[in-house]
Amino acid sequence: MIAQQLVNGLMLGGIYVLVAVSFTLFFGCLNFLNFSVPALFMLGGFLTWAGVAAGLAWPVAVLLALTVAALASLVVERLTWRLQRGGPPLIPLVSSLGFLILFENLVLVRWGSDARAIPSPFGDANWRVGDIVIGLPQLFGLILSIGLVIGLQALLKRTKLGRGIRSVAENAETATMLGVEVDRVAPRLFLLAGLFCALAGVLFSLSYQLVSPYMGDQVALKGLSAMVLGGMGNIWGAVIGGLVIGLVEIFAVGALSADHVNVVVFGILLLSLIIRPTGLFGDPALGQQKL
Repeated sequence: MIAQQLVNGLMLGGIYVLVAVSFTLFFGCLNFLNFSVPALFMLGGFLTWAGVAAGLAWPVAVLLALTVAALASLVVERLTWRLQRGGPPLIPLVSSLGFLILFENLVLVRWGSDARAIPSPFGDANWRVGDIVIGLPQLFGLILSIGLVIGLQALLKRTKLGRGIRSVAENAETATMLGVEVDRVAPRLFLLAGLFCALAGVLFSLSYQLVSPYMGDQVALKGLSAMVLGGMGNIWGAVIGGLVIGLVEIFAVGALSADHVNVVVFGILLLSLIIRPTGLFGDPALGQQKL
């Protein structure tokens, strides 16, 4: 039983990893807490359902959902961070919250508020190892999540775009003086983080075969908690935080009930912040570890 819960927790944590890394990209590079992340997650999952329901093949439906979510992320960049970055710092945050409400309500008006079941292209495919049952969609999601993070780390370390992102993360003004075009780096960062969010939504829909206009709200809270727990601005801290949150949630369901999950998860988060305010892998001297 414990081994099965451990497996289930890691699989769920793979979803939280992508959301936590998305928050980390926004915050670690631009110091921007993007509240539209739940909507980008939702667009990935819900539009995949809409495409499949309309008769599109799964790969086409997923590609369409990711494209729309990426464009939505670029709209948020243009009308929140870029347009308002010279003003009070709270204005872009509130504007991104407005986009969260807008995107959710657009989906709500078009398709209604009911949760929708989505058929899995994997069917009921499971892999048994002794008494442990491993769902192939969940395993695929976990492997893909870790693989994408490894790819992201390589991009940040070895490419011109990655060097630009890290320069902006250290100090945007200094990066500008050194020739880094922040207004070109930021849209690419929003595009990358938006795709991570949307892909997390797609993997969630594949794994749990259920979508709704508000599916991103609770997941984004867990992803944000994972970022804080791991250390704000630290990508691998976000990965560890996501896996820890997933494990805590599954074990809380098994030991108590689903009604107590949020109490346990956020209680542990608060306790960890009391003990180590910078998170598990944050730099105590700086308050955060940049990318």
